[in-house]
Amino acid sequence: MVQEDRYKFHSIHYLKSGNKRQQQAYGAITKLGIMADLQMYNPILCGTIPIGIDISTSDLDIVMEVYDFTEYELQVRKLYSEKKGFALQRKEIRGVPVIKANFVFADFEFELFAQPQPVEQQNAYLHMLIEHVLLEGNPAMREEVIKLKQQGIKTEPAFAQLLHLKGDPYEALLSIAKENICYRLFDHERKG
Repeated sequence: MVQEDRYKFHSIHYLKSGNKRQQQAYGAITKLGIMADLQMYNPILCGTIPIGIDISTSDLDIVMEVYDFTEYELQVRKLYSEKKGFALQRKEIRGVPVIKANFVFADFEFELFAQPQPVEQQNAYLHMLIEHVLLEGNPAMREEVIKLKQQGIKTEPAFAQLLHLKGDPYEALLSIAKENICYRLFDHERKG
């Protein structure tokens, strides 16, 4: 993966020329106007749809950098609380506070995921980059990952299973990336 390739994920424009589902996602995101409405939080679409390993139940994960959860929650409620299935929760994941909102729009489930750190340092973004590099290096893995996901296995555990990684699959993916050259492309982002 060339250095410029990873920056394509900082905008959703690549979806316009992607597969059918990516084009539909582009339409839904654009119609909702979410990237513009929440631009102050540096939103980046992460997950399986950007890298083409989604299944029918995959959602649109929009990851953001948020420090003032109260202000952010007010804005998200104002913009999306009337959307089907709207739910919002605050919790901690691996010791980091998180605010998460879910709703349905244009036949897509949206998940807004915010933490008080730059998106480029958040695991969802790093996992997506790592998975993208792995798929670029081994295109046959794409169908194997999708098949495992269709059997109910989540994305990172599917990659861990195919790569024979032990332990926590989320941490294992980050660990193998550190050991391989692909990680050097975005290592500075992880360090902050």
